[in-house]
Formats: sequence, C-alpha cells, structure tokens
Amino acid sequence: MNNLIKESLKKLKQKNINNPELDLRILLKHASKKNNEIILSNFNIENINLRKFFSAFDRRIKGEPVSKIYNSKSFWKHNFFVNKDVLDPRPDTEIIIEKVLEHYPETNKFIKILDLCTGSGCLAVSLAKEYPNSKITATDICPAAIKVAKKNAILMNCANQIKFLNCDLINEKDLFDIVVANPPYLSKYEYGSISPNIHKYEPKIALLASRGGYEFYWKIANILNSILNINAKIFVEIGFSQADKVINIFSSKRLLCLKVEKDIQNLNRLLILNKS
Repeated sequence: MNNLIKESLKKLKQKNINNPELDLRILLKHASKKNNEIILSNFNIENINLRKFFSAFDRRIKGEPVSKIYNSKSFWKHNFFVNKDVLDPRPDTEIIIEKVLEHYPETNKFIKILDLCTGSGCLAVSLAKEYPNSKITATDICPAAIKVAKKNAILMNCANQIKFLNCDLINEKDLFDIVVANPPYLSKYEYGSISPNIHKYEPKIALLASRGGYEFYWKIANILNSILNINAKIFVEIGFSQADKVINIFSSKRLLCLKVEKDIQNLNRLLILNKS
C-alpha cells in the first residue's frame, strides 16, 4: 500500500474518525487530476493534486466534516449544497420521503405540500422532484438557511414549484395535503452531549429545542388543524426516545398518530398523523 495511504489512514484513525477509508477516498477523489474512482489498493499518486489533497486533509483532521469541506451532501437521489448555516441531511431523514411515496403513490397528481423547518431544503426539493405537479411551501426561521434551500431548488431545477418563507413555522393561511417536518428536537442535556464537531460545524438553532426537546412539537401541533385539508397527513421526524410524549402532544390537539416508523438503525424516527 502506498505510504500516503498508510499515513493518511493512520492519522484519520488516531482522530477516531468514522469510516476513515471512505473519507480518504472522497478526499483523494476531489484532489484527483482525473475523474476516475479512487481504489486505495491500486493507487497512483501521480494522479493526485497533492497541494489540494493536503489542504482538505488538514481540515478533515481538525474535525471538519467532508460535507462542509466540499459543500456537498448526498440525500435521497441528489447531492445538496450545504454550509455552516444548515444541518447536513441525515440518511435517517430519508424515511420521510419513503413514507410519503407509500401513502401518496400517484406522483403526477397535484398536491400541496408544506415543509416546516426546511433547512437545506432537502425534503422540499426531493419531494418536488418526486411529485413534479406539486406546489410546495418551505419555511425556516433562519434567513441564511432559506438562502441555502433556494440555492438547492435552483440547482435541482425545481425552484418554480417551491415557495420559500422566512418565518417561524408558517405565517400564511393556506391548506395543505401533506405536511413534513424535521424540527429541532434535542434537549439542552442532549445538545451538550453531542460531538464537539457538531457543535462547531452545524447550527445550534437547527438542533436545540426548549421544553426538554419538545418545543417545536407543541408549536406544530398548535397550528396543524388550521392548515390541513381533509384527509391530509403529517410526517414528523422525532428523536428515538420521544414517540410516546410526542404522540400525546399531538393527541391533545386532536391529531391521531397512525403509525410510528423506524429508521435504518431500527429506532423510532417518524410519526405519521392525521386529524382524529
């Protein structure tokens, strides 16, 4: 194995970086003079722009995620622009797209969708691509996040389908067939326990919620009955230990939990609800 590979992997492992081989392949690919896939066991250093590689490698060693180094994160079927103003889209959140498609298989129908706490716009944009005749409203309280989401909609050629609103949940009266939300849901204690690199490179406003992590579930539950069409469904991401409490919050506002869905780690991750 090439010495560059050996030493780089050693340093990544010393920093307890998950999937060091994968990260190294990504760093090398971005520094490659060609567009070939990097294979560590059959590596040619002459194809690498070393100055570009070491610059990015130094940032990774200091804890910066690969996604923030290259401003790109894969979600569902697309690569999204990300920066310090938005959370990286998580694979666990893809379950929202999966379940919307299960419940609404006629993808060419006209439907109105609301995406609360849109962040990077990964849900709004992914749903726009899956439902080309839909009209989507995507909201976020952070102006910088809205800017990123708009950029992603333009990059994915679906900006004409999505109306972006910089507000606290929703500030317009309208009725929707589908509501999706991945709100902040970490308690103060949970936020204090997460990786220092998440603290450093991802926005606190997108992670931390008051009321023990349940702030936004109360706020969302309070507005839903006034913005739902008949037979509308709500798809809300939750923390893995929050299902019972969040179900009770929505139930108190006459919103019935139809099912609790598990993520790729077999943890409770999604509530599907409608009007009771």
